[in-house]
Amino acid sequence: MSKHFRVSGRLPIKLEELGVRVSAVLRRAGLPQELFDQPRVLVTTEELFALWRAIGEVSSNPAVGLQLCAETSPEHFDPIMLAALSTQSFGEAMHQTARYKQLSCPEEIIDENDGEEWSIQFRWLLANDVEPEVLTDLCFAWVLIIGRHGTGTRMSPLRLEFVRQRSYAKIIERHFGCPIVFGAARNAIVFRASDAPRPFVTSNAELLAMLAPQLDEELKQHKGHETFADRVRSTIQKSLTGRRPRMQDVARELHLSSRTLQRRLQDNGNSFQQVLEEARHQLARHFLRNSVLELNEAAYLLGYEDSSSFVRAFRTWEGIPPAHWRENQRTKTAS
Repeated sequence: MSKHFRVSGRLPIKLEELGVRVSAVLRRAGLPQELFDQPRVLVTTEELFALWRAIGEVSSNPAVGLQLCAETSPEHFDPIMLAALSTQSFGEAMHQTARYKQLSCPEEIIDENDGEEWSIQFRWLLANDVEPEVLTDLCFAWVLIIGRHGTGTRMSPLRLEFVRQRSYAKIIERHFGCPIVFGAARNAIVFRASDAPRPFVTSNAELLAMLAPQLDEELKQHKGHETFADRVRSTIQKSLTGRRPRMQDVARELHLSSRTLQRRLQDNGNSFQQVLEEARHQLARHFLRNSVLELNEAAYLLGYEDSSSFVRAFRTWEGIPPAHWRENQRTKTAS
């Protein structure tokens, strides 16, 4: 898993066009003034959040995240977006994007389709703070651009769900063309299940055939920098859905025997139990920061038998009970 995000070199230009001084943003974020002088801008999750939080604070426009994602000129689309638009349908585009996201950042795109609704969420794997509202707006607006540009229609989601409390609701409703649920259990953009197979008028098999091998090669090179423990941790997190993953289940997902999995972890100074606890720890922080899940619900999703076991584990990780940690995070966000 990559530990850095790439920041578009066009971001300073777009900020200035919106009347947002880049120097003021960087100063507020505590980032070097020469950050965008680099040919390839890479930042940690903490720096990315600081950058987008500062953009929201410096800008006088509460909907600045939506405006920054209003780029509709194909010549400014990055290769990942071009590849997504070259696929055959909206659902395929999001699956393609989720796969190639691994090229650039410690972030996951999670989509769930129950036959009636199709929800898309963004998960920040190495985050220590709540994601900035501006960044959430940007991510959802970006999904909508792919859907609208690809289908050639003014399609709208069924609704947006925000963990945050009500703010600039009319602007968001007007932009997305759908109702907004504030104080929700998650941040999600929700479409009809029937939107996933909607065909793309931008589908271009020849262009995709040109872009995919380049992205696949970069993905292959990137995975070469990923440690084996990272791969195991990522596999565990995808399996933590109300049960404790067994070593043999994880080994099967990685096309290994349990003995090989254990040996390769030991060769790098790790154990399966250690990596499992690290995976749970990361997800626990995510659940407590970015949702209103009850502790027993979080415990279930993390594969614990009861909330008491979860509380004991969290005390070991953070030194305080999860309820106190969550309250501290809310206090920091509000200050």
